[in-house]
Amino acid sequence: MKLKSLYKGLFITFLAVITISCDDNLRQVGFTIQPKQDRLSVGVDTLMLEATTVKVDSVFSKTNYPVLGEYIDPVFGSIKSEYIGEFYLSPGAEFKQGAIVDSVRTVISYTTMMGDSLTPMRLSVYEVTKSLKGLNNYTHIDPEAFADMSAPLGTSLFTGKNATYHTETYTTGYNADYYKVYDINVQLPKSIGENFLTEYKKEGHGKLADADTFREYFPGLYFTTSFGNSTILSVNLTSLDVHYHYTDKGGSSKGTDTIRTSKFRLNITPEVTQINRVENKNDHLLVENSDYSYVKSPAGVNTKIIFPLSRPDIHEKLKSQALNLANFTVYAMPDALENQMVKLSPPEYLLLVNEDSLAGFFEKRKLKDDVTSFLSDSFDRTTYSYQFNNISTMINHYASPPSKPAITVAPPRC
Repeated sequence: MKLKSLYKGLFITFLAVITISCDDNLRQVGFTIQPKQDRLSVGVDTLMLEATTVKVDSVFSKTNYPVLGEYIDPVFGSIKSEYIGEFYLSPGAEFKQGAIVDSVRTVISYTTMMGDSLTPMRLSVYEVTKSLKGLNNYTHIDPEAFADMSAPLGTSLFTGKNATYHTETYTTGYNADYYKVYDINVQLPKSIGENFLTEYKKEGHGKLADADTFREYFPGLYFTTSFGNSTILSVNLTSLDVHYHYTDKGGSSKGTDTIRTSKFRLNITPEVTQINRVENKNDHLLVENSDYSYVKSPAGVNTKIIFPLSRPDIHEKLKSQALNLANFTVYAMPDALENQMVKLSPPEYLLLVNEDSLAGFFEKRKLKDDVTSFLSDSFDRTTYSYQFNNISTMINHYASPPSKPAITVAPPRC
């Protein structure tokens, strides 16, 4: 996203001290006895800002909803996202007595995507061979350090609007909304399920006794795309299903034996590790540009804004006058009508964070405090802009003692 003419969006209202001459007009009743130094008026000023594009090598990427796929944009370049994850063994997971494994598959479920919904992509799944305990939770992880990337366990072709989907219901109050959940199914070696079953049959269910020992026994899977660069998916849920059948002794209505099917299901949940790996090509965005700065997330580029509060004239004005309102607006360019080639939509919100406060902001799940960090209003598609309402607390905070805060503009992350 391009950010155009940032300085035009900052309007600062000062409460200034002025001298008012004496006048016996009734409109001035009370002013004739008010000390001159207490008389107030409101003024408006504009602060010129410096904005540059800065590279983001990596970001904190432990997430519940990973991004998967690859996309090439003519303006912003390419982005590829893949993820690695453990599976949570829930207390109720079990194999029925006499189980015989039929098949194993992993399922990726999603409801939202961007890009071309009809162009084919290929999903490839690799075996994780090393425990993810102590994994660096940032987007620059090396998959070869944890997974066997020599050959995939399974692959599957898909399109964004897959023919395979199921319908779920979202209920709010008395209203029920129905929406499609798209599924990508990848067949995996049956031996994975057979090994699970063998371990489960051991005394105390062996390594399947609890979630922690299971994570050591089966470290997880690595998901990436190996063909296509037209689609990015926002994954809701990743599952691993071991399908099996068993004989239900006397289980029919007539008391005879019957064959039944079931599945041993594992999900990637918040209780276990799931990390996004992101690769960007951003060099062309870092070329010096006097007209625009850029924001591309995740792990792409941010916009760095310098508020020149240490300049003597500005510092003196802030010191001698009271600042009670500072509106800051960021404009995104180009809009949809100006350049049809741009396919990436602006994010819904922007986050304004002081550079000194950025370290640990996402890792510690901090919230905006309206002093060193601000969240914009939702993106206004009419004006193609983001509005930060009244950042005067930040300016007052950094104006004394003299300072030159560097502010980063970036999309917020979960």
